Amino acid sequence: MAKLVLNNEEIEVEEKVRIVDAIEDAGVPIGCSNGVCGTCEVEVIEGMDNLNEMTEEEEDLGMEGNKRLGCQCELNGGRVVMEY
Repeated sequence: MAKLVLNNEEIEVEEKVRIVDAIEDAGVPIGCSNGVCGTCEVEVIEGMDNLNEMTEEEEDLGMEGNKRLGCQCELNGGRVVMEY
């Protein structure tokens, strides 16, 4: 299991699975989960190297730096701290 800390709430999530359900349960609004609306934009505070590579959908929406779409993120293990 991997650890996701979202707005100071720690959640255990399975590795290599998109975190969309976990972040939605934690209060991040998910509009589509296909990476086209941008409502689930999060800021990665710590652990960017524990996430999958940025997807084409994220690049198309202009995500860069420490911004990601929650619906497109997968934890590869370890611990990731995000804020919404």
